Amino acid sequence: MRKILISVVAVLAVGIGGVYLYPSAAILTAIKVRSVLSTTQVAPPRNVAWEQGPAAASAIPLARPPNIVLIVADDLGYNDISTFGGGVAGGRLQTPHIDALARQGAVFTQSYSGASTCAPSRAMLMTGRYPSRTGFAYTPMPPSMGRAVSLVGSDMDRTLPDTLYDAEAAANKPPYDFQGLPPDEVTLAESLKARGYHTVHIGKWHLGRENGMAAHEQGFDESLLMASGLYLPEDHPDVVNAKLDFDPIDQFLWSALTYANSYNSGNADQFEPGGYLTDYWTDESVKVIKANRNRSFFLYLAHWGIHTPLQATRADYEAVGDIKPHRLRVYAAMTRALDRSVGRVIAALEEEGLAENTIVVFTSDNGGAGYVGLADVNAPYRGWKITYFEGGIRVPMFVKWPARIAAGQAIDTPVAHIDMMPTLLAAAEQPLPKDREMDGENVLPLMSQGVAAQTEWSRQTLFWSSGHNRIVRHGDWKLQIAARPEKQWLFNLAQDPTEQMNLAGARPDKVSELMALLDAHAAESRAPLYEPEIEAAVAVDKHLALPFEPGDEWVSVRN
Repeated sequence: MRKILISVVAVLAVGIGGVYLYPSAAILTAIKVRSVLSTTQVAPPRNVAWEQGPAAASAIPLARPPNIVLIVADDLGYNDISTFGGGVAGGRLQTPHIDALARQGAVFTQSYSGASTCAPSRAMLMTGRYPSRTGFAYTPMPPSMGRAVSLVGSDMDRTLPDTLYDAEAAANKPPYDFQGLPPDEVTLAESLKARGYHTVHIGKWHLGRENGMAAHEQGFDESLLMASGLYLPEDHPDVVNAKLDFDPIDQFLWSALTYANSYNSGNADQFEPGGYLTDYWTDESVKVIKANRNRSFFLYLAHWGIHTPLQATRADYEAVGDIKPHRLRVYAAMTRALDRSVGRVIAALEEEGLAENTIVVFTSDNGGAGYVGLADVNAPYRGWKITYFEGGIRVPMFVKWPARIAAGQAIDTPVAHIDMMPTLLAAAEQPLPKDREMDGENVLPLMSQGVAAQTEWSRQTLFWSSGHNRIVRHGDWKLQIAARPEKQWLFNLAQDPTEQMNLAGARPDKVSELMALLDAHAAESRAPLYEPEIEAAVAVDKHLALPFEPGDEWVSVRN
């Protein structure tokens, strides 16, 4: 792979048409990223004609199966919300609506994402199954992204080990829209639809757009899809942008993304959203709640916030105050919009008299990203998105259901995204699919039956995997192994929750025990649906704006 990277860089360095193409902006121009990604015409904003439920209810809300609202943030760091005593910019930004949701239900204090990147994690939320069963192991990348990120990173002459690009793997993958969750997987939406729920998806999907893999083909009656990824047009009078000149991914996104969504059409029939993306999706979610107040519904609100590119409304930017640096202020303003969204959704449920018998779940797809160049987003944990240290996979998981779940609970039992589908189906009294193995567990008893259920909880083991990185948590012990660099990390999370003391050398017996679990898991795993095209190094303890120095720990992840 290294030879492939160097040869492509050399071609571009010589120039196309005799023109020297550095710096990195010229590389992106040479790759023609925008022309590849933006071939669909984007129409002006339009009103979404949401399906309207019955004009009158056939039963009082408490007699119906519970409504379900699943809110998933993107790249939200554990310390970005003030629920755990932190908050963006040293706590200058508080998240009162998210904090209130946590107080009003159950907080899982050891909750994990399904993966350290978004798409596999979202697939596990939707299926309750590991990638070892579905084959959906890597986050699909748009055309040219892998090549652009590797080239731009090389052009920057960063001190981290090179990002490696595998052109053969990229060429052999299906087109971007066909890289998704196989249609024969049974999703949470399909199961709830079979129970009689009206199912609605709003926002990010990232599990395929064609060939039966789009959200509206995977069990959602209606899908308002994020077709691209700008929160507002870059030159909009009400937007404040923050570009990250140290991040190759950010440079790609600004070159590639447009401002577009679609309704029940996958990647076709795109039109502009009706405002700042976080607020617009919230507006539409409120409409969905009102339209379905007289029947059971499942709303999957999959926010793009607070993923890059960093864009905030000018009103939020002004409201958070004089926070420095600029990118941190924009990041804080985006988090403020996300918190406001949660508050507005809860308020809509209350206004419609639905709050008592509605399950509201709030989580994030993975930990905060080091490539935004901000410290402490995952404090007190080490690591970032893309790594499998706790900072990359520890996420909030709050569940509110006043009819069944007592407020003010803090539950220490480790849980993960694979548990979401079994739990929500149990709450809806809908059986799990019987024709396949499920990896998740129903955690509803942990919330509704108190200490007794927590004491009787039997599952001890959780797995993660991404290429050569294999991770297992068994009881309080966590083992992570990698091939680049070739290393093992062993931590006792009960004694060392922030992973400061690597015990791999001191406890070979525990390493052997956990390796046996990893090997058994690998032995029954299916191959990935497609191979990753890049391998990128990530510093464990430094964000990307800081120099990488000899002796700093790092790990590489393939995607």
